[in-house]
Amino acid sequence: MTADVVIPTWRARDMLERCLLALRADPSPKRVIVVDNASADGTAELVRDAFPEVTLVELDENAGFGRAVNAGVRAGDGEAIVLVNNDVQVEPGFVDAIAGPLARPSVAMVAGLTTIPGSGDVDAFGIELDRGLAAYNRGRHGPPGRLAMPSGGAAAYRRSAWEAVGGFDEALFAYGEDVDLGLRLRAAGWVAAEAPEARGVHVGGATAGVDSPRQRELAGFARGFLLRRYGILRSRAAPHALAVDALVVAWGLLRHRTPAPLRARVRGWRAAAHGGRQPLPAEAVDPAIGIGAAVRRLRVGR
Repeated sequence: MTADVVIPTWRARDMLERCLLALRADPSPKRVIVVDNASADGTAELVRDAFPEVTLVELDENAGFGRAVNAGVRAGDGEAIVLVNNDVQVEPGFVDAIAGPLARPSVAMVAGLTTIPGSGDVDAFGIELDRGLAAYNRGRHGPPGRLAMPSGGAAAYRRSAWEAVGGFDEALFAYGEDVDLGLRLRAAGWVAAEAPEARGVHVGGATAGVDSPRQRELAGFARGFLLRRYGILRSRAAPHALAVDALVVAWGLLRHRTPAPLRARVRGWRAAAHGGRQPLPAEAVDPAIGIGAAVRRLRVGR
């Protein structure tokens, strides 16, 4: 299966260089596509001069994660679309390993395994969802639970399935695109798989900044968007979702003294009106994640 590796980037020249060097050391056949969100930090020059084998797509503005990925996907034609964050350094064999499960006709998305720098502990092995559609890094808190979908930082997708459901929704600037796409793929009848041999080290939050105001705003927007699109507050999961979100918003008020997470959720809720309600595939949700388990995940960074 031919593979396009798509890497969106913004103002992360040195980090991207390390990412590309790791991919160069991976002998897997592939085409690497970097999408630069108007970085203005020498990123484009780096790619042109030091990595002539890489396809460079230059955007006129910072269009966000989802729009950048969609542009990179359109620039390629590989049967497998492999997404790698610019702050992930993959191990040799990553691309072959993560694309491998797509040989099974029912599989449209595959989760790679990222680790925490310096420790080797699992950062994420895909995404798991609670009944309120809150997303958590699968495997970070112990044995991996139910796989809902891959995380966009280390994922592979079947191109034909990706194109059939429309790729990432560009209403989401960053965060939540992978959850939304995974749910739409499942609703279309596809399944998710995992690739434990597809490994990489993930710095984490390197672009927006871990727990930065910008990250909280973007995550809040995505949360409100998903709650409305999948009808969570009109379902039996509403009490669970409201309890989890109340804790997140309260944390923002107490620690950061800002109502930004709440305001961002309202904006995301309004933005979700454009696409109408989408079905929520029951098999994507892990009912074992109750309020207690959700709180524990929130305390340790999901």
